[in-house]
Amino acid sequence: MSLAGEVPPEALEEQQFELFPTDLCQPLLLSEIFGNDRRLEIDLGSGSGKFLVEAGKRYPERNFLGIERLLGRVRKTRRKACQLSLTNVRVLRVEIDYAVKYLLPPHAISRFHLSFPDPWPKRRHHSRRLVDEEFFEAVAVALQSSGELWVKTDHVEYFRWIEKIAANVSSDLHEVPWEEEYPNTDFDETFAAENAPIYRLRLRKVNRAPR
Repeated sequence: MSLAGEVPPEALEEQQFELFPTDLCQPLLLSEIFGNDRRLEIDLGSGSGKFLVEAGKRYPERNFLGIERLLGRVRKTRRKACQLSLTNVRVLRVEIDYAVKYLLPPHAISRFHLSFPDPWPKRRHHSRRLVDEEFFEAVAVALQSSGELWVKTDHVEYFRWIEKIAANVSSDLHEVPWEEEYPNTDFDETFAAENAPIYRLRLRKVNRAPR
């Protein structure tokens, strides 16, 4: 039993799987987070950590960083990663938009996963949507050459919105065929049980040839 004010040993162990940046105004030093230079994939809005943890288990040769703003979900994720001793998994508690635009160094990310982002369906709330031109531009900067962004949503109107922006932004992201090679998210399983459609978009960074 710990004394009042002390952090229980199990909580200290779990904290190793959460990222606590010393300076949120500077890009993250990714090689120091994992202690190696393996390819890094980022789960934008990692929720309960189901996808993040399962991906970490399936691909131990890769690193995975989850970005999630809700404390309870972050704690749940790091607990799962700790129980499985997944040294290739970390979670960061911060807003997705801020992380993508300001915390990721350029040309550093192998793949982004954006699964079932909030569609904010009412027109007056569209400005709150994560995906806009600035988001795509920031993703393109953060991705390595041939890096990718994988997007899934159940909301058809939001999907058409995303497709339209992706087609119009002045970035180097180009659509390529989807492949099923990752674990399911909680939403994947929910919508599959309901036989509801899921809309998917896979974009790859293709550098333009010099003129």
